[in-house]
Amino acid sequence: MWNRIARFIIQYRLPLIIVIGLLTVVMGYYASRVEMSYDFARTVPLSDPDMIYFNKFKEQFGEDGNVIAVGVKDSNVYKLKNFEAFRTLSADIKKIEGVNEVLSLPVMKMIVKDTAAQRFTLLPVFSEKLSSQADLDTALAVARNQKVYMDRIVNTRNGAAMMLVWVQKEVMNSSRREALAQSLQDAGKRFVDNTGIELHYAGLPFIRTLVANEVKREMAFFLYASAIVTGLIMFLFFRSFRAVLFSMIIIGIVVVWTLGTLSLFGFKITLLSGLIPPVIVTIGITNAIYLLNKYHLEFVKTNNKLEAITTVVQKMGLATFLTNLTVAIGFLTLLSTDILILREFGIVAGINIMVLFLVSLVMIPSVFSWLPTPSEKHLRHLNFRIMGDFLKGIDAVVHRRRPLVYMVSMALAIFSAYGMMQLRSVSYMVDDIPEESQIKKDLHFFEANFTGVMPLEIVVEFKTKKRRPVLDVKNLQKLEEFENFLDSLPEVSRPVSVLSLIKASKQAFYNGNPDRYALPSKSEGAFILRYMKGQVDPSAGGQGSGDGKGLFKSFVDSTFTKVRMSSQIADVGSIRMDSLVHDVIEPRMRAIFVSTEKDSVVATVTGSTKIFIKGNKFLVDNLRESLLLAFILITLSMAIMFANVRMIVISLVPNLLALMITAGLMGYFNIPLKASTALIFSITFGISVDNSIRFLAKYRQEILANNFFIPVAVTDAILETGKSIMYTSIVLFAGFIIFTFSSFGGTIALGLLTSVTLIISMFTNLILLPALILTFDRPKKKKGEHLPIDDFDASFYGESEDEEIDLNKIQIHNRHSAAE
Repeated sequence: MWNRIARFIIQYRLPLIIVIGLLTVVMGYYASRVEMSYDFARTVPLSDPDMIYFNKFKEQFGEDGNVIAVGVKDSNVYKLKNFEAFRTLSADIKKIEGVNEVLSLPVMKMIVKDTAAQRFTLLPVFSEKLSSQADLDTALAVARNQKVYMDRIVNTRNGAAMMLVWVQKEVMNSSRREALAQSLQDAGKRFVDNTGIELHYAGLPFIRTLVANEVKREMAFFLYASAIVTGLIMFLFFRSFRAVLFSMIIIGIVVVWTLGTLSLFGFKITLLSGLIPPVIVTIGITNAIYLLNKYHLEFVKTNNKLEAITTVVQKMGLATFLTNLTVAIGFLTLLSTDILILREFGIVAGINIMVLFLVSLVMIPSVFSWLPTPSEKHLRHLNFRIMGDFLKGIDAVVHRRRPLVYMVSMALAIFSAYGMMQLRSVSYMVDDIPEESQIKKDLHFFEANFTGVMPLEIVVEFKTKKRRPVLDVKNLQKLEEFENFLDSLPEVSRPVSVLSLIKASKQAFYNGNPDRYALPSKSEGAFILRYMKGQVDPSAGGQGSGDGKGLFKSFVDSTFTKVRMSSQIADVGSIRMDSLVHDVIEPRMRAIFVSTEKDSVVATVTGSTKIFIKGNKFLVDNLRESLLLAFILITLSMAIMFANVRMIVISLVPNLLALMITAGLMGYFNIPLKASTALIFSITFGISVDNSIRFLAKYRQEILANNFFIPVAVTDAILETGKSIMYTSIVLFAGFIIFTFSSFGGTIALGLLTSVTLIISMFTNLILLPALILTFDRPKKKKGEHLPIDDFDASFYGESEDEEIDLNKIQIHNRHSAAE
């Protein structure tokens, strides 16, 4: 089959390249339209009960994560000039396109009773023109009595103030958010320049925007860095600028296809999918090295360029296909997950790994068939012997120190198993961002002064035949008891609900007396509710329309049977969040809201924070399942190639040990399991198995050539494929280690651990794998037997080196025989 493919590629190389070029133009068009993702990616399946409930919650009450917070903690802000600048800042932000509403101290409004009209009206606490500091101080005293705002937008203990900016959902989830965030920062900069007072920014829309911008910057950086680093290594190997240039052009075509695939499928660039292009570059370089090396090897033998290129396709087609397939399987198994970001990552990476195989197999032979024949300088790498002594030492250890190899492997397995038991799964809303970054510093500011800005929602539903049960005094008292409990938790802010309006209305009914900020009694309720009918919402904070229905629409359903309590929570992480919800909040909810035979009460914790944190469990569980599926599929692939259960088990042990060591290191160094770090295992397992396939293919060839004499066959395999395994491992290490220059902790861990795992896998496949073969393999030739692996060409260096290797093999083998 590969002979026919080789003839077809060589005969039709020009039309094939034209087709690839035209398809690249089309994919380039789609690539130009690819967009950044401005959402925290959905990690909980739509079918999950909590996700279903959260979507219903948003349909009824609106978005919970569309608020940007701007904070300040400086006593100078209460000086007249600076206070007016803060008011101007509020007005400037309100004018930004995409901003719905702004709530801050200078634009605060209070409820005032209009006795004549028997209604409440809203009046600004601070008049439009404050003539003196005394006027400001008087108004600040009035503001401090507005209990509905205190310790929500003003910290009464230290004077810190917070401005809340409500953003339109359509803007929040689109590229227009960048302009909004920039305009917000520009307005803030003018305030800082005028006053010298520092501002702090937080909130999901703002953080997502900064993270998306950083992802875009890093994707470009990693793409160029991986191309430069791996290209430089390739140049040092081949000493040919021409070889590097055209290989990079070919890989660049696949990068365009990758971005085009994202756009074609309607996917957006996320923190994960942004890593695919540099991964394509790294893996593409190893393909190019193998194909070009084989081309040079065959050219030296035949001195015929076209014949050498034809042989490359014939002999390396299957090898390149299988090695790319195992890597693609590692990615494509992510399609079995319910997690959207993993499915997108898996399908785009898996498809384009195979595209990389096709484009490389067509274009590298085709392009180099038109280029001049390689010179003597370009062929010097065929006499590359630097790694020879190292591999001879490994060969000696494998033959003479097998018990030591097994003891060390067992010790590493036990060491790793203990570390794996310490491995934990935890995620944060603002994950992976360095502690020294301004984003984290600002987030800590809000957590220290306002508990936090991450949304936490609680919905209480009264299922009863009574009319408007939310306004029943007993139910209001239960809601207040629960709100007071939430307020007592150090991780949770003071909730906002319909109770806030009712209490503020009672305070207004008693002429603003702050001591009256409380729930009305049954007798008071009739009078106060009469005043509240059709009133303007003082604390909806932009949630409403200003027609008096804002709070009720955002916090109570139309039948007054369901009430929403909205709080903010510190970014405490998935473990503490689970404990807080399941062990603290929910038990108290059950104790307070007790159902009876006639009336039932259902209280539910929801919100984007809970959904995001819960998603970490789904991520890890799904990645475990995809790793298991990758293990099964790769094992089946090897079963087809080897048709030998013993060899399959032998080949998997070194790769599983490498994964165990990595997982153990994560446990010891407190690196948590999350999307980015759990991906390491799927990626590296597919890549590291390539080393086993190459080694076993060469071993199979040497077994047949040496009359099934295992020691000589193992030595041949070590000395022949060892160089290719080491070289490609170095290239892959250099390609993935670039990710350690990321600003995101998860990406840093992905780069570092993947690089380390590949190096560990290199040693386990060069030392443990041949040791296991020597101990357990018992090959027998069956008449007429021809396995698929027999067509696999694992050669990397030529016969000139084989002769030298043969001498060393004889010496090692003789010493080994003498020892026996």
